Amino acid sequence: MRGLLWAIALLCLAMPAKAQDEEPILVPDISEHRIVLRQGFTGADLLMFGAILDRAGRRAQEEYDIVVVLKGPTEEIRLREKERWFGIWINADSTAYRSVPSFYAIASSRPVGEIVDDRTASIYELGLPWLQLSPSGSIDPTEQSRFSAGLVDLRQRQGLYRQYDSGVEVSEGVLYRARFDIPSNVIPGRYVAETFAISDGRVITSATSEVEVRKEGFEGTVAREAQDSAFLYGLFAVGLSVFMGWAAGRLFALV
Repeated sequence: MRGLLWAIALLCLAMPAKAQDEEPILVPDISEHRIVLRQGFTGADLLMFGAILDRAGRRAQEEYDIVVVLKGPTEEIRLREKERWFGIWINADSTAYRSVPSFYAIASSRPVGEIVDDRTASIYELGLPWLQLSPSGSIDPTEQSRFSAGLVDLRQRQGLYRQYDSGVEVSEGVLYRARFDIPSNVIPGRYVAETFAISDGRVITSATSEVEVRKEGFEGTVAREAQDSAFLYGLFAVGLSVFMGWAAGRLFALV
């Protein structure tokens, strides 16, 4: 009897290790790890690609759905709603958000709703309907939902939020790839790409890679000075505006 109990105990200890060995390994990469914002920048095309392997470095035994999410730096924003009052559009209600992705794009091998349930999609923020925008302060849930939907719609029209259903191509169950369009109005910072391997509605494993978006040249110098010496930059901007106004006045007076 004691020997049987020992055998059961050893089997229980071995089962998690075996299950862990069966988990796939994601080997992700990006076509460009650095994007430079210069004058005349019109956008970029990023290729996310990689392989799905088992622990021995061979083709994984199971078929997995792949979801790739690319997020930009978070920022605090205040969203204002416009209201028509006696024929004039004025600011009405508003709400603030503590942590909003400046850029968000997702590509999946199938529509996300066919891969995971709402709870899993919310936990991992897999898709625009499940994006966690973190409003600050107290706000009515109905109002919060309306403002969040408005914010997502605004960012979509700006090209900053995108969702590519069936945007991931998986070849022979091993290689995957997805393309993301980076618009010209992205902000500098650290962009994180996270790849998820999903089976039977569960996230089995994930892997991350990074893209650095930065300004260089004259634009980079201006951005650094504005951040490092905000007071002096403000004085310079005011002085330049005054000078340009004076110069324009003198020019028109001569004409």
